[in-house]
Amino acid sequence: MRSYSGSVKTAARGAALAFLIAVCAGSPAGAASGVASPRFEPGACPSRVASTPAFAHAHCGQLIVPENRHKQNGKTISISVAIIPSITQPPKRAPLFYITGGPGGDAMGDVEFLVPALNQDQNLIVLAQRGTLDATPALLCPEIDAFDAKAVNLVYDAPSTGALHVAATKACHDRFVSEGIDLGAYNTFENIEDFVDLRKVLKSPKWSIFGTSYGTYVALVLMRLHPEKLVSVTIDSISPPSVAGLGWPWSSAGEGFNNLFDACAAQPSCASKYGDVRSKFTSRVKMLEANPLTVTSRYAPGGPPVQVVLDGGALVNWFVAGGRSIFASAPSAIQELVDGAPAQIAAGRATLANPAKESTQGYGLTYGVFCSEWIPFQPQSQIFAAGLAAFPAYPKTVLSQSPQLPFATEDCAVWNVPKAPASIRDVTTSSIPTLVIAGTFDAKTSPMWATYVAKTLRNSTTLIIPGIGHLVTAQSPCARTVVRAFLADPAKRPDTSCAAKVAIPPFT
Repeated sequence: MRSYSGSVKTAARGAALAFLIAVCAGSPAGAASGVASPRFEPGACPSRVASTPAFAHAHCGQLIVPENRHKQNGKTISISVAIIPSITQPPKRAPLFYITGGPGGDAMGDVEFLVPALNQDQNLIVLAQRGTLDATPALLCPEIDAFDAKAVNLVYDAPSTGALHVAATKACHDRFVSEGIDLGAYNTFENIEDFVDLRKVLKSPKWSIFGTSYGTYVALVLMRLHPEKLVSVTIDSISPPSVAGLGWPWSSAGEGFNNLFDACAAQPSCASKYGDVRSKFTSRVKMLEANPLTVTSRYAPGGPPVQVVLDGGALVNWFVAGGRSIFASAPSAIQELVDGAPAQIAAGRATLANPAKESTQGYGLTYGVFCSEWIPFQPQSQIFAAGLAAFPAYPKTVLSQSPQLPFATEDCAVWNVPKAPASIRDVTTSSIPTLVIAGTFDAKTSPMWATYVAKTLRNSTTLIIPGIGHLVTAQSPCARTVVRAFLADPAKRPDTSCAAKVAIPPFT
């Protein structure tokens, strides 16, 4: 983490404070139409992150916006904002607005990896997003979190498991409705207008945006709806609105899995030690789906024993969830499973049962997006069809549930929000300078989707980093170098040659 000198600290604080005073003084008081005008209220940073190094120089507050912009005299909601001053003072460029993933992810929790990667020469502005942990209301679902903790001891895709999952979702839904929450207002269109309103109340004549995962989905729609002030767009781990749905994740899983299996086969040490990992994994998915295995594990060293059920669906979702440590040891973890002692995989599943694990998921936005923008546009049958295309040897019961989103169709039946306008699915065509980033091991938003969106982004550069999974910039020095170069001069295509020099580390 780069530290500020004393003079730079003072300059950054002074410039940011003057900026906030001007913003506060200029915030509109209200709208004659009966829909509240957005405003920014300076205030404390969220307490759980305020003491971290990334927030050492931050200025925070709340964006106040209508919950539903289509309702006259409706409620307002507040969403946390953090302004991280540029390291260079004064800033050389328009501010960069960060859009996190999810939907419903923890934007403030991402700031640690964003600083100083993204605020070298421009202010970094982070909006928590509506309905998430650092918003009011925060649409968290402890009912679903409690189910997830118990689900490690259930067959992943069994109808009985689905019934419990939907019951937890309904309980959360019913609680929100009883509290007067307008669940239909938590969607991508309203989310985008929050970002646009924030730009306006912060008096930024121009802006750049950086989106990750679902944040790329938001960014791509925003590029269509509000292109006029955008200087540049960076999107990392691509979720295209035109194809996103419950069948779509299977294609990403197929590409991500195969890239990792191919990488092991290309390393003599991995190939000689573990053999045909792809075939071993496929055989265990089939075997465990027919005869689930119950093992004892722990979610932390010294923690209590946890009963973990490993069936085919659980095995696939352990792999999709991934992460650098899981990918590095995946061949050895799969070999352990073949040998009858699946300690690594069981421990990965057991972490979900940790009662100390703080939930940060804003389910109001999660289901608001899935249930209005994804599921109404794709039939349930597409899940199995897409799964079969990616993994023709996997059992039907495994392929009938979308990776990471089991029983989502049934969940959405009880979430009961209106279908989004069909325009949410439009392909984004743009000439805004754009950097498109993907990692070859990403089994959630695989590299093919970077290539897909780049086809209609006429002024784009694509960067694909070998051996990296979901959320590339946070993990790859090469990606951070390219991002900095792109942000410094979006009109010039950045040098991406470092990607060709990235070697996939040996598998453990």
